[in-house]
Amino acid sequence: MDKPLVITRLLTLLLLLTASLGSLAMPFSQCIEELQQSAREQHMPEYIAGELLGQLRFQSRVIELDRSQPEFTQTFADYLHKRVTTGRVERGQKHFAEHREFLADLTTRYGIPGRYLIAFWGLETNFGSYLGKMPTLDVLATLACDERRSDYFRSELMTALRVLEREKLTPKQMQGSWAGAMGHTQFMPSAYEKYAVDGDGDGRVDLWHSRQDALASAANFLKELGWTYGERWGREVLLPRQFPWVSTGLAQPRPLRDWAALGVTDVEGSPLPALAMPASILVPMGHTGPAFIAYDNFHTIMRWNFSESYAIAVGHLADRIAGGATLTGPLNAATPELNPGLITKMQIRLSAQGFDTEGADGIIGPATRAALRDFQRANQLIADGYPSLLTFTTLKIAVD
Repeated sequence: MDKPLVITRLLTLLLLLTASLGSLAMPFSQCIEELQQSAREQHMPEYIAGELLGQLRFQSRVIELDRSQPEFTQTFADYLHKRVTTGRVERGQKHFAEHREFLADLTTRYGIPGRYLIAFWGLETNFGSYLGKMPTLDVLATLACDERRSDYFRSELMTALRVLEREKLTPKQMQGSWAGAMGHTQFMPSAYEKYAVDGDGDGRVDLWHSRQDALASAANFLKELGWTYGERWGREVLLPRQFPWVSTGLAQPRPLRDWAALGVTDVEGSPLPALAMPASILVPMGHTGPAFIAYDNFHTIMRWNFSESYAIAVGHLADRIAGGATLTGPLNAATPELNPGLITKMQIRLSAQGFDTEGADGIIGPATRAALRDFQRANQLIADGYPSLLTFTTLKIAVD
């Protein structure tokens, strides 16, 4: 290998490590000492509070991944194309048929249709084909010592230690995602502790090796998160030509009958039911892409993973597993590649012009969408709350 190339790669690795260490609230060793003290205050045995915690190691890769989550950096089209594939639908249908009786029993016990459980399983670990190989305790310690969400991950780490002791696990057995999620359905430690159940009747809970434990736990989790039995997640819809785009977004629900009165139909052109149930219109690619109507269960899915793209993917995959059709709305419209830096710059520019995004965190949440809609309306753009190329141009932000 050329010497200049070696030097370049070493410098790149050094910069990444420096950036990762710079995000720590304090030196990692000092943070570990605080975590050990916290574990002792929670009366954990010394082999955990002292020995085990003292052996944990900082994972620089975790910090990199935390700053580039696909739910917030990929376009909706890219996100959906990579997750709701023909192969995944076919595998989901196969698993749905294989576990039909068990899933029916879970629906009776917990009220969750089996197609949704299979969809979560498919999106989380591709039906168990990849459970993650990162050391969960090291991951959680790294994120607990990171300044961005320290309190949350400190709590998750303490919970993971309790789960380890309760289930008689070893640190080596506890492997999972870069964020500390574990098993077939990628439960965070707090969900594992509160909602994981014994689905196969062997007297213990094992989300890594028992599909039945994982599926039953997912059903119990969704029930406790507030799933409404007998209702869908939502569906794709068609919007009329003169639709009031400013009324889109999860934060602006209306009774279903009101959307029907505005001319919103299903994809076959049939009127929506004239019901009082609340629903929101979502346009994840703006007015040039597909439109969806989201019900209460959509919010429940987002309590599992706080991402609209993820929730739509779960719902659409569940529909496809049950024999539903592909989307009719276009997914090939030209949209900018969104990244945290670009979004942060947009948030700063919007706030400077009087359209409050409630901070600049690089994530497009409800406040940012509302600010975008207000900015677009003030500048005679279609106020769909989506950061289109034209919106960036109007904001005088260059998009590479």
